[in-house]
Amino acid sequence: MAWLKSIKSKIVVFAITATLIPSLGLGLLSFRQNEAQISDNVTLELRALTSYANREMELWIDKRVHEVHVTSTSSAVIDGLSAVEPRGTDESGKDPRALAHYLRSVQEKLDTILELTIVNAAGQVVASSAETPAIVTLPDDWPQSSLTEGLVVVPAHWNKQYATATVSIAIPVLSYDNILMGALVAVLDLRTLQPDLKSAAKSPPGEVLLLDPEGRTLVSSHADADELMQLDASSLQRLLAQPGKSLAFDGLTHQEVIGLADVSTELGITILAERDHAAVYGTWIELRNMFLALVSALVLVMTAVAFQMGRSIVVPLQRLIRAADRIASGDLEVRLSATRHDELGHLTQVFDQMADRLRRSHADIMAANEAMQQQNQVLETLSITDSLTGLHNRSKLDAILNDELARFKRTQRQFALLMLDIDHFKTLNDTYGHVVGDEILAAVARILLQSIRSIDYAARYGGDEFIIILVETSAELALNTAERIRSQIENMRYSVSDSTITVTVSIGVVQCQSDDITPTAVFTRADDALYEAKRAGRNQAYRAP
Repeated sequence: MAWLKSIKSKIVVFAITATLIPSLGLGLLSFRQNEAQISDNVTLELRALTSYANREMELWIDKRVHEVHVTSTSSAVIDGLSAVEPRGTDESGKDPRALAHYLRSVQEKLDTILELTIVNAAGQVVASSAETPAIVTLPDDWPQSSLTEGLVVVPAHWNKQYATATVSIAIPVLSYDNILMGALVAVLDLRTLQPDLKSAAKSPPGEVLLLDPEGRTLVSSHADADELMQLDASSLQRLLAQPGKSLAFDGLTHQEVIGLADVSTELGITILAERDHAAVYGTWIELRNMFLALVSALVLVMTAVAFQMGRSIVVPLQRLIRAADRIASGDLEVRLSATRHDELGHLTQVFDQMADRLRRSHADIMAANEAMQQQNQVLETLSITDSLTGLHNRSKLDAILNDELARFKRTQRQFALLMLDIDHFKTLNDTYGHVVGDEILAAVARILLQSIRSIDYAARYGGDEFIIILVETSAELALNTAERIRSQIENMRYSVSDSTITVTVSIGVVQCQSDDITPTAVFTRADDALYEAKRAGRNQAYRAP
């Protein structure tokens, strides 16, 4: 950020800051308020839409109840139910098929009714307009008020028999002297409610959908209602948890919508109102983009003006700046002649004196710098390298693993870790001495370095344990690498005195996981895998599941 220290840059930065802070601050505040207002307006519209649909649904069900109630009070139903016994005919020989014929004739006149069924007081089917009547569970004891206004509603659901959404209602059938004789059950086609879900003139924009408890669409005001999919459970749960509040989610009518839900407890239906998110915020987004473009143009203009002002101030200093750049790049033979008798002239004389001193001490500075660099390189190498094997030490290993875990969390690019242990190394040490043991460790380290890529890491974990980190490698590929390393070490022969030493290793292979937070967690799983390799007989690689 050295360019910010120049006079020209400071003027430019000041101009940009003075332009951006007020314009962006006021603009973003205004757009934030507009966004909140749009959200409130959409919420009110969606509430009005669900309220309208709920009211129309109540009117629709009341009208259907009235139609069924009229049928239940007809003399044909009362007389037919009085005359027919549960076994099928009465003593006078009346047949329930006549009553069923009457029910079919009534059903054909009412488009909203799919089926009419009469049951007696015991709940047994007496007659029906359908070959397979719908089953409706009636109350054991109708309340006293039910003799005049009783109603049993079966929540709306998808009816496989009729391949449509239905809701069933049962209305008591009373004799002429107001004695409960049975009930008239009607299966209503919920699709006939579709034209009434919203009004082109009265309803706010949006679509209304009626969902069952699992989120499946029963009826929709959308033109492609038959193609609508089931609302995912998480979105449905969020909507029901915050009734009356608009939320953004992946909708049924558009890819992304703003929706609001209400529940009709009587019919067991969730009333969902949706609006296309792009349609709601489209104009707002266009205005925001126009505002940002205008601010960008204004910043460019102010930058150009500020640049010209800075240039008019900085030009006299350019000669001195170029000379300073040459010295900074290593050219110490720069000499300036002071032709001015002002502050810049004095600055030029001081600059020449500084250049002379730099030339005199350049050799000493370069020698000291070279010595310091060599010492730093030695110290850096010693701080991260195991002195015996030349591999990374434990401290560097922890830093590498921390970096790999952080990268995995950012990019989800997996890596694998191999933990190796020389089999019976203590016995080798005790038998042949520590010098031979150290040479074996160094030989194994050389094989590890030859077996991995330039982007991978090999480190000595401690004692005779080694760690290999394979970058962007799956557990399957890591297992292949582990097996190759195991085979090369097994084929290694080390001669000491008159004996030939065979060395084998056990290897534990693990792959990074999302719950790995610290290197300790990875090392622990790798150590468990190494233990399994040893427990299985050593000289083998074991991959943790």
